[in-house]
Amino acid sequence: MLQSQMLAAGETINPLLPALPDLVWSAVVFAIILVFFWFRVLPNIKALLDARSAAIEGNIEKASAAQQEAEAALATYTAQLAEARAEAGVIREAARADGSRIVAEQKETASSEAARIVAAAEEQIKANRQAVLVTLKGEVGTLAIDLAATVLGEILSEDAKSKAVVDRYLKDLETSEKAAK
Repeated sequence: MLQSQMLAAGETINPLLPALPDLVWSAVVFAIILVFFWFRVLPNIKALLDARSAAIEGNIEKASAAQQEAEAALATYTAQLAEARAEAGVIREAARADGSRIVAEQKETASSEAARIVAAAEEQIKANRQAVLVTLKGEVGTLAIDLAATVLGEILSEDAKSKAVVDRYLKDLETSEKAAK
């Protein structure tokens, strides 16, 4: 109707501008929808956003607490590792000292054992020498008596006499050996 009046008046109609009743009804519907959203939908959305925000903040706090626990655990681990390294160093040094001590003890034991073996060998050599000398004196005596009997043409039958001749001969040998040295 408005259009027909405007056309009759000779005015041109603007196609972008709606008619006045359309504007009124559109404004009423917009106001109803706005009130519905303002009192019904918007509080639900706000509550949902608040819950989400609280959940995010809670998770951030949990993550922060977990990070602090991890840092504390790392510090504890680092301290324990340093302590273990120090203890390992002490044990290593003690083992080296024990090793050196054991080597020294073994060397000392080996030296004393070698000295004992040498002393026993010397004693054995002295005993063998003494036995050889006794045996040698007897054999030399017998040979000397036989030799003297052959040279003198007599048999030296008296033991005391033959023994005296052998002893004198051996003493002469020993004195000649000592003089030669």
